[in-house]
Amino acid sequence: MSKKREILLEQSERLFDRHGFHTVGLKQIIKESGVALMTLYNHFHSKEDLIIEVLKRRETRYLNQLNSSVKKTNSTDLVLALAEAHMDWIRSYNSYGCMFLRAKEEYSLNQEANSEIVGFAEKHKNDLVSFFLEKGLNKSEAIRVVLLFEGATALSEVFDVETVANEMKYSVKKLFSL
Repeated sequence: MSKKREILLEQSERLFDRHGFHTVGLKQIIKESGVALMTLYNHFHSKEDLIIEVLKRRETRYLNQLNSSVKKTNSTDLVLALAEAHMDWIRSYNSYGCMFLRAKEEYSLNQEANSEIVGFAEKHKNDLVSFFLEKGLNKSEAIRVVLLFEGATALSEVFDVETVANEMKYSVKKLFSL
């Protein structure tokens, strides 16, 4: 991947995460990336293509972080390790909420024009359930874990992250009788 493409993706993700998708324009992205508008269009055909690529990369990093947490644990502590990895993600990326749900919300208003973004955001949530199924949870357990993760993400926007992390850990222990 070219260095300029990487810079565009990093800056776009940072801006979208903090400010949303519609409020961030291409001029702001190229200004903060230090590249020309043509450079952006050489790598992405549209802002929507850029958004999809940002979301794909973010999903890959997130799932990699979850995966690396389970490699370090036994099956008994699997859900606790996943919960801690999720909270580490929130600590690392601040508490701006779920970028995928924000993308779905912002682009659902005109679903025909932006169905790819909405579809990818929905796919991400289904991929997360599938990820937990692959780790050995049954469907009900996988959905419960996603509910906990989504709740922790949302509450971390309002409450102290460590308070949320402690309550997440408590909830996982109770829910899974650990």
